Amino acid sequence: MTETPKRAQRAGHGADTIYWDPVKKSYVGAVSLGFAPNGKRRRPKVYGKTKTEVRQKIRDLKKELQTGVKAPANYTVADAVNDWLERGLKGRDEKGTIGKNRSMANKHLIPFIGKAKLKELSADDVDDWLDDRAEFLATRSLRDLLAILRRSIEHAQRRDKAARNVALLVTAPEGRPGRPSKALNLEQAKAVLIAARPSRLYAYLVLSLLSGVRTEEARPLTWDHVFLETTDGIPPHVAVWRSVRKHGETKTRKSRRTIALPKQVVDVLEEHMRWQKQERASRGMEWSPTGRVFTTRSGEPLDAANVRRDFKAIVRKAGLKPEWTPRELRHSFVSLLSDHGIPLERIALLVGHSSQATTEAVYRKQLRPVITQGAEAMDAIFAEDQEGEAPEDDEEGDAVA
Repeated sequence: MTETPKRAQRAGHGADTIYWDPVKKSYVGAVSLGFAPNGKRRRPKVYGKTKTEVRQKIRDLKKELQTGVKAPANYTVADAVNDWLERGLKGRDEKGTIGKNRSMANKHLIPFIGKAKLKELSADDVDDWLDDRAEFLATRSLRDLLAILRRSIEHAQRRDKAARNVALLVTAPEGRPGRPSKALNLEQAKAVLIAARPSRLYAYLVLSLLSGVRTEEARPLTWDHVFLETTDGIPPHVAVWRSVRKHGETKTRKSRRTIALPKQVVDVLEEHMRWQKQERASRGMEWSPTGRVFTTRSGEPLDAANVRRDFKAIVRKAGLKPEWTPRELRHSFVSLLSDHGIPLERIALLVGHSSQATTEAVYRKQLRPVITQGAEAMDAIFAEDQEGEAPEDDEEGDAVA
């Protein structure tokens, strides 16, 4: 007895449909979503090379509809990152926070996974990308990269462009050893200051090394925040209230501080002020008490890149390797004070940290056991060398006589 072949059943009203499209040469899946407000039927379509692929895409589409997220099919990781940089960091410093994140994304994120569609990005993709970058970047940089991706996808989620954040499922791997922070010892510090003496950066370096201000705090410093005379029993001091950060704010609230100045810093700043007034007068420019303490020859604010460049030249002149950076003057300040017996809590106040724990964590390699005070200690540290040189001068005088 011959069996009658079963006729293909048509999909019921409102059911999903999968069919072959000879023109596109692919399977098409259509999902019925009722009617739009204008009366037009809502029937989105997905495409695939096999029915299995189309069924999976239909399931994914329904999940998106259930969560209310309509992730654009062609929205890529690069789109998400760029959207976050443009819209997710409003109010942040363009040259600081935004610039740093943009640079990292353009170098290490977008060229490697930027073309991937965000809705198809998997945790394995992120793991593979980070493992590849771990051969070239330090652990801290890898964590920063992962944070950029996480925040970019989170930004896309808030705009219904991503259903889930796969970057949250991933942990940054261990990368290459980072460049360790280091500090100048006393002899090296003296050599740097001697080499810097003829430079217009001399006063800047003396203030940074002997008072511990951050480079970002020294560059915007104005004369009305510098007090070089003792008044009503208050010793010479500098009010560190501003930085080159967005809106001129210091790094933290505790970073706003007023610190006494060692006599050597006072002497150098007084000489720097006289020299600056003469330079202004010779150029027909008026000196202002609210003007910046440190400027270029044309009176413009110092740029961080120029400071780094000039500092490298000074370091070379001092006979040291040019790998040192201006920010390590602050590390040196902590190290010299610690060597001289200054208590950890006193150092934390001088450098403007919110707690001793911060000082201990950031400068743990520079800290040593403890004992006494700040500006006076620097005078004592650098005075020791001057006292040691005095007998030589006497001997030369006797020889001449």
